[in-house]
Amino acid sequence: MRNSRLLPYETIVQAASGEPEAVNTVLQHYRSHIRYVALVNGQIDQDTEDYITQTLLTALFKFRFEG
Repeated sequence: MRNSRLLPYETIVQAASGEPEAVNTVLQHYRSHIRYVALVNGQIDQDTEDYITQTLLTALFKFRFEG
């Protein structure tokens, strides 16, 4: 049985290859969690949100699949 909270493997592979729709899917998947972590005194700190998003993108494009 598939865990519906996980992104499909194919989406991760496509995103790591730079497919724009897949990258957007990954960002949307983690958006609420990123915003939650970026909360400071009840407000979303935009610099923190941007930093976390950029870190996620950097890691995504560095990710290599071992076959």
